[in-house]
Amino acid sequence: MATLAVLTSGGDSPGMNAALRAMVKVAASRGVRVLGVQDGYDGLIDGVTRDLTVSAPHAPGGLAACRDVDVLGNEGGTLLGSARCARFRETEHRAVAADRLRALDGLVVIGGNGSLTGAHLLASECATPIVGIPASIDNDIGCTATALGVDTALNTILECCDRIGDTARSHRRAFVVEVMGRHSGYLAMASAVAAGADGVLLREQGRTEDQLVDAVAEMIRRSFALDRDRRRVLIVKAEGVEVPCTRLVRRVEEKLAGGMNVEIRATVLGHLVRGGRPTYQDRMIAGRLGLAAVDAALAGLTDRMMAWMPPVGGGTPTSDPAVFHFGLDAVLRETDALLDGTSPVTKWRLKTLESLESALGL
Repeated sequence: MATLAVLTSGGDSPGMNAALRAMVKVAASRGVRVLGVQDGYDGLIDGVTRDLTVSAPHAPGGLAACRDVDVLGNEGGTLLGSARCARFRETEHRAVAADRLRALDGLVVIGGNGSLTGAHLLASECATPIVGIPASIDNDIGCTATALGVDTALNTILECCDRIGDTARSHRRAFVVEVMGRHSGYLAMASAVAAGADGVLLREQGRTEDQLVDAVAEMIRRSFALDRDRRRVLIVKAEGVEVPCTRLVRRVEEKLAGGMNVEIRATVLGHLVRGGRPTYQDRMIAGRLGLAAVDAALAGLTDRMMAWMPPVGGGTPTSDPAVFHFGLDAVLRETDALLDGTSPVTKWRLKTLESLESALGL
């Protein structure tokens, strides 16, 4: 009987469990056993696994998904647990992991940039097929239009901004809302447009602290202009903007002191953005990427990542017209380019934002 292993690694994201469920059900229908590796690469090194398939004599493949996979597929987080494994950077520990994979027919890694980097290293050091599924709420992985968790995170941010807007309008207040995204401002950019925010602050804009203070002060002045009946101002800030949210608000208050009678509040959403049940889109994409990953691993493909509607060329098509696969080396290069601003995708995002920025506060 063929056996696949699967692990979730790095930051959790809604949709990981949905991908696990899809993989396990597809594999079970083909008579393929699936082992879940506990706590990411730590579990792979230590050999800590659990069966995700159970015997089902009347099922087509003689196997079925275990109860936890079936029940928790709709939940956020990851039923396998996740971790960032410093040991995996060392050759000796990857050698232990590679040795454990010899008895298996494939490994699927679900995670973000660091997790896929680990998969790429491991794929070069062992013969077992290794494929990846992108999962990162920050949408900072190259060669894929989205990753698992992005849509759910955006919906969570929008709900929070809508609630903040309710109380802001009641008291004629301005709010600076910080969302996750250390290296990528995608969540801030996309949620600001969708929430009808008056401004957005990104690391990629390259503003100094003084420039940020000036920009926020001007956004508030403009939006609360005397000839307008505005009662709330909403500014979305990415976590990657290094000035702490409370410090930024304090400095803006000092700059506006005496000139405007307005209260400004800071709200940091933090890990609230990571949690919650995945949306339809995240569940649907998880299922389709999970199916493609099983197909790829069983076909013997290795050092590849499944991608959803890639915004760049060079991918290999699959049986699903929306899913392609790319070599992990190409994925990691494009990821670096996304984060350092040299990718055409990042340039397009910033150019689009610049064209919209003057309209946000209208």
